[in-house]
Amino acid sequence: MIALITGLILLACVVLAFFILIQNPKGGGLQGSFGSVSSQVMGVKQSSDVMEKGTWTLISIIGGLCVISVMFFQKPAGSDNGNGKASQAKSAPAKKGK
Repeated sequence: MIALITGLILLACVVLAFFILIQNPKGGGLQGSFGSVSSQVMGVKQSSDVMEKGTWTLISIIGGLCVISVMFFQKPAGSDNGNGKASQAKSAPAKKGK
């Protein structure tokens, strides 16, 4: 299950990186180049609002998946006995042979 959640987080990160790269706060960038084409073809005039909503949605999805992934982590056996110290195996001292 953790592998599935990790894969979804990575996919959301790649899509988020794409959204961020095509945005430019001053209106230039790739969004300005392709925004005019899409507004002529599709009639979309508010592509910056869609990109901003997509960015915030992906950020919240990544955050939520990270919180959910913590529930599926398992503590390694014998790593902690409750007092903050790692448990150690008890053994008898070595005996000298003749």
